[in-house]
Amino acid sequence: MMPKKIYYENAAKTIIKNLEKRQMKGFYVEDSKKALEKVLELVPENASVGWGGSSTLKDTGILQAMNDGPYIVYDRKKASTKEEQKDIYSKICGCDYYFTSTNAITLDGELVNIDCTGNRVAFLCFGPENVIVVTGMNKVVTDVAAGIERTKNFAAPPNAVRLKRNTPCAVTGRCGECKSPDCLCAQTVVTSFSPAPGRITVILVGEELGY
Repeated sequence: MMPKKIYYENAAKTIIKNLEKRQMKGFYVEDSKKALEKVLELVPENASVGWGGSSTLKDTGILQAMNDGPYIVYDRKKASTKEEQKDIYSKICGCDYYFTSTNAITLDGELVNIDCTGNRVAFLCFGPENVIVVTGMNKVVTDVAAGIERTKNFAAPPNAVRLKRNTPCAVTGRCGECKSPDCLCAQTVVTSFSPAPGRITVILVGEELGY
């Protein structure tokens, strides 16, 4: 087995143990295919589902599986008007399963996320009955400060480029702590505990995924 895979497995064991202390569930899978299999195992047929913007969810095939499968899908991108989008957001708030990734996860089991409009972190905190977080092991950090650093300097800049945002980080590749109208870093949320036991499930994937 490759050294990196051994590291991923060992780090995942530590994270899963610490997630349990925070009333969250954790699973480790070796690749994207196994991640999709785990999701399909967890989500029953006819469940209502929604998700936040995520390259990880797309790349693992989870979004396609939800759209193609026997599920009630609430997809904000299918809205053609602001009123329809608002209605979809309301339905996502009450859905059975909400999917998201995370910008970073600490070895101690804390989730670190920095969002723009805030819908992703809002539903992580409140609303959907269950939240499934899917993340590559490349997002593991030592602590919350490192998670914020990672997000601002390694996740936000390429995302700003992808979304064609006019921000300093899109040009320099480094956070400028900007107040640009296009700033992606408006809401910072650290999830250190789940008041509803088992509501949040984290699937750790032994690959590099997302930003």
